[in-house]
Amino acid sequence: MSVNQSLASKGKSFFLPLMMILLINFSVRAQRTRSVADFDKDWHFHLGDVVGAEDPLMKDAGWRALDLPHDWSVEGKFSKTNPATPEGGALPGGIGWYRKVFTVPATSKNKKVYIDFDGVYQKSTVWINGHQLGFRPNGYISFRYELTPYLNFGGKNMIAVKVDNSVQPNSRWYSGSGIYRNVWLVTTNGDVAIDHWGTYVTTPQVSDDAATVAIQTDINKYNVAGKKLSLKTTVFSKEGKAVGTITTPIEADSSSEVFQQEIKLTKPELWSVEHPYLYKVVSQVLDGKKVVDEYATPIGIRYFNFDADKGFTLNGKPVKILGVCDHHDLGSLGAAINTRALERQLQMLKAMGCNGIRTSHNPPAPELLDLCDRMGFIVMDEAFDCWEKGKVKFDYHLYFKEWHKRDLEDQILRDRNHPSVIIWSIGNEIPQQGDTSALRLAPELARIVHSLDKTRPITTANDRPDTSNKIIKSGAIDLIGYNYHEFDYGKFHARYPGKKFIATETTSGLETRGHYDMPSDSIRIWPSRWDKPFTEGNPDNSVSAYDNVRPAWGSTHEATWKVMKKYDFLSGMFIWTGFDYLGEPTPYSWPSRSSYFGIIDLAGFPKDIYYMYQSEWTNKTVLHILPHWNWTPGKTIDVWAFYNHADEVELFLNGKSLGIKKKKGEDLHVMWRIKYEPGTLKAVSRKNGKVVLTREIHTAGKPAKIELTADRKNIKADGKDLSFITVKILDKDGNLVPDAANLVNFKLNGSAFIAGVDNGDEVSHDPFKADWRKAFNGLALAIVQSKGKAGNITFTATSKGLPAVSLTLTAK
Repeated sequence: MSVNQSLASKGKSFFLPLMMILLINFSVRAQRTRSVADFDKDWHFHLGDVVGAEDPLMKDAGWRALDLPHDWSVEGKFSKTNPATPEGGALPGGIGWYRKVFTVPATSKNKKVYIDFDGVYQKSTVWINGHQLGFRPNGYISFRYELTPYLNFGGKNMIAVKVDNSVQPNSRWYSGSGIYRNVWLVTTNGDVAIDHWGTYVTTPQVSDDAATVAIQTDINKYNVAGKKLSLKTTVFSKEGKAVGTITTPIEADSSSEVFQQEIKLTKPELWSVEHPYLYKVVSQVLDGKKVVDEYATPIGIRYFNFDADKGFTLNGKPVKILGVCDHHDLGSLGAAINTRALERQLQMLKAMGCNGIRTSHNPPAPELLDLCDRMGFIVMDEAFDCWEKGKVKFDYHLYFKEWHKRDLEDQILRDRNHPSVIIWSIGNEIPQQGDTSALRLAPELARIVHSLDKTRPITTANDRPDTSNKIIKSGAIDLIGYNYHEFDYGKFHARYPGKKFIATETTSGLETRGHYDMPSDSIRIWPSRWDKPFTEGNPDNSVSAYDNVRPAWGSTHEATWKVMKKYDFLSGMFIWTGFDYLGEPTPYSWPSRSSYFGIIDLAGFPKDIYYMYQSEWTNKTVLHILPHWNWTPGKTIDVWAFYNHADEVELFLNGKSLGIKKKKGEDLHVMWRIKYEPGTLKAVSRKNGKVVLTREIHTAGKPAKIELTADRKNIKADGKDLSFITVKILDKDGNLVPDAANLVNFKLNGSAFIAGVDNGDEVSHDPFKADWRKAFNGLALAIVQSKGKAGNITFTATSKGLPAVSLTLTAK
């Protein structure tokens, strides 16, 4: 890859106070002679445009000091009048400036220095010491600039970034604003070095007995006269043992060179969703025996196939892709990436039985793919939500013609070594599905992808998957992707003989955690038409959690899964969505400001449907009953039970049996319709007459105490790690109070701060950045982040009329 540079020459020297200077720690993520330094700390930020802020001589003493990643939108106030609209999260956009002063050692003068941005939303322009480096409009793409020609080695340097998210709406969901992903300073050898995203590792032959690892390495040569250069590549096992190596001479006759190498492995450990084993390919450029550059590439060895009749196989074994779609925001953290927050989401999805992620509808943060590699998820890596025709007035269609090739190439080059990435998606619900321009554009995009990676199939997510679809007609896609239309799945082979299927987007069930509307077996279609204003719903903007509400284009969770279970050729599904997300508050608009689609709410609390999936997708023994047991006496209540590993469930109310229920046919739950009376509701599941599990729900009294539970009591003292603290409002007997809305105040003592608060309420306009939160249906969340120093952290919660309660975290 060539480095994108646009050269503006100012050439100013300057002086700033010593306290503002950051000496880069080149040991961070170092790979011997190459360093990859965390560049997130000690930036200055100003919200609003500033004329001349790229000038190193401009004083920014009044600017806010902060560390990256940063999303300024999530710090703002919800408002119906914000240009993003409720569809975009009803939070402010604008223009923001970031500046940072740093030094590069004089010893690096003969090296190459680059800055890598994992993502900036959006329309970013970058300067170093007053020299403009370039502009990138895409808010989701990763990019690099070379700094070397403009640096003051051994002296002070200033980098400035202008971020423009002022022209809105430019997104159909919450985008966030700012340098919201990580930034790295990369230093390599100045004579010869492996290029950016410079390795491409494939496994063309794989079996249980042997594997061929093919490595393509791009090497840049700047000054190699008189050097005896070679490329040594070694494959290391997860345990650090070298299991194969090859060395190839490097000739000095060109400025860059692409090397092809192969290493044979015996009895390889294969990567799978159950056993995500990773090797590491270490590429070393040698001058004689001296290592002058080193580059590491984690890989997974696996083989897979999509078959028109048998569906998806991984390493020769049938696997149904049980996936979810997710947007990129992290709830109250906004779009600002945090590895632990992503890991928590994936852990919850894994526990539900999920094995797939679709990166809707844009390239993800690199950390997500790293985690999917390590945790065993199958990824559909998606590029675009639109092509030449837009969906909102100021979205990416304005830049597609000029930028799509560069952006798509950068995505494929960055992501093609990840074993978790199994499918490339070149578009979601593209408006040109019915337009002849798709006959031109789809093949062009497919050629770009296949020019860089031929090992994975290409799809598009089609909401019009009939035979009039011009993208499908173009022949450019390898997998035919269906968005919804689940009741047409059985007709797929009649419509597309010999073709391969993937359910790129399914379901769109709607739920509010902890809210229940009777009767539960009456399906509400909200909205009843996708092309009309949303007018259906409840006055309080709630939605029943019984899995009985869906929009016109979607279906309930149970209805969709019943279809997916039937046919082997249905290779997999990606449910809309795993988590609630900011924006797109279907079936409502303002005052709602976040989605209802998630299986898990915005705060990370599972909705009841989570346990249906767990009962179907995992081997865990499950018995989950709903709803809560606080109702008006005499009211008719529907009681559901999700269960597995049992023949039947018996329900008891205050010790009296209400009957035994058994799933019949395609049933995924059992139900009792009963008159409410306060007390204890107990469910007992049995297998061959023996008790498997027992679950009880009690009528709760008034709020009497707070319970705090940390997902992790020990966190890293690295300034980034998080502990998610669940706040429960309980009665005197320890029962969750299902309608509790107590205001809870938080206090911290120690080297930490509260990074965000939430409760999962889609209608709440309370700030995410606060030291308090009201409970919603009995629950709230506080996220504690390390400040970078070791020691104990005391977290205390108080609420009027309730005893204070504390817990202790340890940062190590």
